[in-house]
Amino acid sequence: MRLPRPPARDVAERLAALPRRLPLGAPVAIHWDAHQIPFIEAAADADLAVALGAVHAHLRLAQMEMLRRLSQGRVAEAIGPLGIELDRALRLFGFARAVPEIIAGLAPATRTWAEGFVAGVNAVIATAPPPPEFALLGIRAEPWTLADLFTAARLAGADVNWMVWARLLRSRAALPAEEWRRLWPRLLGTAAPPVPAAAAEQAVTAFARTGSNAAAVAGWRSLSGAALLAADPHLSVGLPNIWLACAVRSPGFAVCGLMPAGFPIVAIGRNRDIAWAGTSLHAASSDLFDARGLPITEREETIRVRGAAPRRIVLRDCPLGPIVSDGMLLRHDAPLALAWIGHRPSDEMGAMLGVMQARDGGEFRAALARFALPGQNMLHAGRDGRIGHVLAAHLPRRPAGPPPDLIASPAAAAHWTAPVGTGELPHWPDPAAGFAASANDRPPAGDLPVGFFFSPADRVQRMRQLLGGTGTLGAGDLAELQRDVVAMGAPALRDALLARLGPQASGTAVAALRGWGGDYAPGAAGALAFEVLLADLARRLGRRGRRRGADAVWTARVLLAEDIAAMPDDALRPLLAAALRTAGRALRRHGTWGEAHRMRLRHHLGMLPLLARRFTYADWPSPGGNDTLNKTGHPAVRGRHAVSYGASARFIADLAMPDSSAVVLLGGQDGWPGSLTFADQTALWRDGGYVTLPLTPAAAQVWPHHTPIAPA
Repeated sequence: MRLPRPPARDVAERLAALPRRLPLGAPVAIHWDAHQIPFIEAAADADLAVALGAVHAHLRLAQMEMLRRLSQGRVAEAIGPLGIELDRALRLFGFARAVPEIIAGLAPATRTWAEGFVAGVNAVIATAPPPPEFALLGIRAEPWTLADLFTAARLAGADVNWMVWARLLRSRAALPAEEWRRLWPRLLGTAAPPVPAAAAEQAVTAFARTGSNAAAVAGWRSLSGAALLAADPHLSVGLPNIWLACAVRSPGFAVCGLMPAGFPIVAIGRNRDIAWAGTSLHAASSDLFDARGLPITEREETIRVRGAAPRRIVLRDCPLGPIVSDGMLLRHDAPLALAWIGHRPSDEMGAMLGVMQARDGGEFRAALARFALPGQNMLHAGRDGRIGHVLAAHLPRRPAGPPPDLIASPAAAAHWTAPVGTGELPHWPDPAAGFAASANDRPPAGDLPVGFFFSPADRVQRMRQLLGGTGTLGAGDLAELQRDVVAMGAPALRDALLARLGPQASGTAVAALRGWGGDYAPGAAGALAFEVLLADLARRLGRRGRRRGADAVWTARVLLAEDIAAMPDDALRPLLAAALRTAGRALRRHGTWGEAHRMRLRHHLGMLPLLARRFTYADWPSPGGNDTLNKTGHPAVRGRHAVSYGASARFIADLAMPDSSAVVLLGGQDGWPGSLTFADQTALWRDGGYVTLPLTPAAAQVWPHHTPIAPA
């Protein structure tokens, strides 16, 4: 299949497509920098919402449309029969189940904001040319509704644990019952899977943050005397980026930062008084229930299929929730019902609007009382120098301790009678160390379990190492932290492995490992040897039955280290020697980590058959790995591979300086293929550079492009 490339368009040509009249009460001014990042000035909050809708649709309409179709189980309309089973599974999750109650319960200001955003989106749909992806996928532009917006938001709040469950269910079904009972407690004490889900699982959890780093530094530890904040969310890697950068000004808002494409909130950013960021809490906001013996109802729905006849499907439900085991993502022989906080109404948009207007940590935490999902570690940093860490989530009121099994008994439904909210969860204001750090690590134990699968401690320990001490810190220190590629736990595991071989061990791989300090720089030979060694050793242990079930969590490092430690030397040494030979061959073939570990930036359509080459825009040696602060996730390493998820954007704010916040996207701001700002921030990203994001209109008025918008 040979597809024509869209014509190149510079910023001025792209901005010419933006409507100059919108449903406003007064004129709006939009200033644009060279990267097509906007600063929006509006005389009323409602007009700001309309302008934001127009900006999001102008930059990311194709991306928003696919998000809408995923949330509603309408993928087959675009990709044909390949999407039927995905649509069935998506509809089973019931992302729209609580949406009517959510809309009915919106506060007047939140409703006005949401309606304005939708109006701005629809103005672009009505007047601007459709993006190139629409013709390729056979999509016609459709107006958006409030129901579309809030259903998509529910997809964005998908539980990150679902992709863990998808693997654990397969393992649970394959293992003898007694072996599963032994494995389950071990899994609960280990990290979440370090490698990406299959494409279908990624579709459901693309916005559920599988990782992220965030750090706040108190004023007494900062060079400026005001607090600092840094964040780099970790999500699926692809073009267009899930984030877009923006700054806005109206009577009620003065905010800049990162917005999820298609949603009118600044999820990571700052106002005049505070800055904020979140990382995934890996909150257990769902339960799988054994639905055998429960009354089950059925309903029929129709899936429209591109190039084929419509398909009638049957979806099942029970009093505890939808029977998700009928779908491809959580397939199981017995009926399993999903209870999910997302099936209950909550007000994340209102909560984040409150955060965007908060003046201190108290107002910040109060605003998050309405925030239910996805559960977040929320950090804040203030102009007054104060910082804090808040757990924001709504969770079932489970008893302390681990659950007895992956699948719960219907009796456990009692935990869902009165869920716990943010106000009952721990928070940590003004930590004595002068900094707060979060990297999806396990929070301190409390009376209520907030989750069961967390990331390894490597990243948060590295942040604590870099932020600790008594010296002062500046924005430059936080920028270095975001690019750091040292894996804290790797040298100790390397030393333990080499010790089992003895001092006589030699060879190419052994030499590379002994001279390696745990860094995942592109030129590091030791990182390549280490990763291939672990992958090959895990494979060999699996062949001997010693790793049965471990693949459910993609051979988590903690489990692998435990299995290695438990093996006697005479059993381990031949396996380890063979794995070292495999690592030596990888070194001879690739030489360094960067030659094997590649950042391939491609449009999300590149996941479809026959389109990968056409939609790949860059390929370079990538630093970082699964457990480094500059996270670039990868599967078990056997040779050359591509980064599939990891750091996707970076944001840094010094609260003493309103017009010097720093932001950069992996890729670019514009989602229109052919735009010169589609991937123009790539060089900045690789070089550790940033774009300056101002908070005041005067700083943006010197930008090169200006779009006056008049009331329609």
